[in-house]
Amino acid sequence: MRRRRIRFLSAVIIVLMLVLFIRLMEVQLFFTENYSKHRVNLLNESVKQRTQEVLIDDGRGHFLDNEGYPLSYDEKTVLVLFPFLKNIQWDKNQLATIMNIRKEEIDRILNNVKKPLIYGEISPIQAKEITKLNIPGLYAIQKKYPPANNIASQLIGVIGENSEEFWKRYPDKKSMGSLKIGVTGMQKSFDEFLIADNPSKLIFHVDGVGAPLFGIDVKYSGQSNPYYPLMVKTTIDSPFQDGIESLLDKHKIIKGGALLLDIETGNILASASRPLLNRDNPFSDDGAANMMLEQHIPGSVFKTVVAAAALDEGLVDNDEQFNCSLTIRDELAERDLGMLPLDESFSRSCNKTFAELAVRSMEKSPNLLEKYAEQLGLTGFSGWQDDVFYVKNFKQFTQATGRIFTSDESRKDQNYVGQTGIGQHEVRVSPLSVANMMATIARGGQKKAIRAATEIQYADGGVLFQFPEQKSRGDHISTSTAMKLQSLLRKVVTDDEGTGRFFQNLPYEIAGKSGTAETGVEKDGVQLHNKWFAGYFPFQQPKYALVVVNLDVPGDQGGINPLFADIVTMVFEKTNHALNHTEE
Repeated sequence: MRRRRIRFLSAVIIVLMLVLFIRLMEVQLFFTENYSKHRVNLLNESVKQRTQEVLIDDGRGHFLDNEGYPLSYDEKTVLVLFPFLKNIQWDKNQLATIMNIRKEEIDRILNNVKKPLIYGEISPIQAKEITKLNIPGLYAIQKKYPPANNIASQLIGVIGENSEEFWKRYPDKKSMGSLKIGVTGMQKSFDEFLIADNPSKLIFHVDGVGAPLFGIDVKYSGQSNPYYPLMVKTTIDSPFQDGIESLLDKHKIIKGGALLLDIETGNILASASRPLLNRDNPFSDDGAANMMLEQHIPGSVFKTVVAAAALDEGLVDNDEQFNCSLTIRDELAERDLGMLPLDESFSRSCNKTFAELAVRSMEKSPNLLEKYAEQLGLTGFSGWQDDVFYVKNFKQFTQATGRIFTSDESRKDQNYVGQTGIGQHEVRVSPLSVANMMATIARGGQKKAIRAATEIQYADGGVLFQFPEQKSRGDHISTSTAMKLQSLLRKVVTDDEGTGRFFQNLPYEIAGKSGTAETGVEKDGVQLHNKWFAGYFPFQQPKYALVVVNLDVPGDQGGINPLFADIVTMVFEKTNHALNHTEE
């Protein structure tokens, strides 16, 4: 009996030791860089326990504006002090003189520091003098920080650390200590090209109590490949972007924004969204959402589509007039506009006219409005898309594609169709799509894919991949129809009773369309509205398409025309300043 117990216990001990041995083999030999379901890199974790380090750059690629200046980071020269400085002899008076502080301040800082300390921003001259001192543990370095100005932040997007999503996207990648990925915006779209490889660090090895392990040498560890990380050169024009951001703040836009397109190239020159992005807590409110790419109720801006269908399909006679003293339900309207032809109905935004024309279009074909919305670039994906190396059907950004109807039942109800004709009911479009529609009309009907980036660059500025200009897929409106729409859009401004008469005295001639949409939402008993103005300029030689929108505001507040006018003036002034500077 006793022998059997001894054999049993011996067998149990041997099995336990075998299990422990196998587990140790797994940890030490097979899963050192990918341990447990959390995929922990044990090598990195062990190094962290015996090092003090300063992260200079996490190794992730960045975004540049259209001139090659950084958008997604600021680079500052900073002073770094390592804790072991308090235990060695060195001339603190020299540093005090360079920094213009007292020696006692340096002593105070070092006495309290247990980890490497970044002591503020310094000038290039100070950095040069500190480097000359050649004191171990005292360094002037260039360090990257999140941008202070936060411009185009929703378009660029945010990054975050998510190990589960990281390994889902990149199951074959071995993490170098950072599991940060693009979460929104272009950071997410371009993530495969920007994902961090080797971070740049200053590293100092210490023992268990923090004493130097291999002397007082601080090592640099970083990216050895001069071509990486990659950079994405965007289409953003920083002066225009800065100007629009400031004007949104000046006009107190709480929810909404503005988007400026280059008509010739289809490039996004500026895209600003509100609420502002809170980088510390991006998903605490709507700040992470790009309102320029989200879909909203457009109101009378959509009358442009109805006009295109009516003109191209012969649904309206040249001399036909509409009773614009009535609402779409044949009740007396608030504005007694009288009998108006199509052009004045458009310039003065008569709901009755376009409700009737929408019904006629549905009677001719139940998909007619959707057909013209697509031909104008108002619905469908309007961004650049194609294969980029191994990435199939790559898209530079994610955009709400818009809609006109959600069901066939709505197409059969004349009341719903009438509401659709004035951009209400189920119509939803994004400001980007509206800008695309204006650019398409200004080009004479030609559709182009919208670009947010022109190149993927190597770190040294060489070009890895270029995004060429693209014609949009699908049909487009005829040149003759586009010219008629150009005339209608211009009359909105030139008509002394037009909804765009506010823009008659701007430095550029404007063509465009206003829109005020009922949202069906109330706040404190007040009906909220979306207020739009979308257009292009200069009228004779179109260069820019601009959309501004103020969302969820009371009907008697939040007028958008002053903002649109100020942006046009800003563009004129900055363009002329750039031309004058070039001539000089």
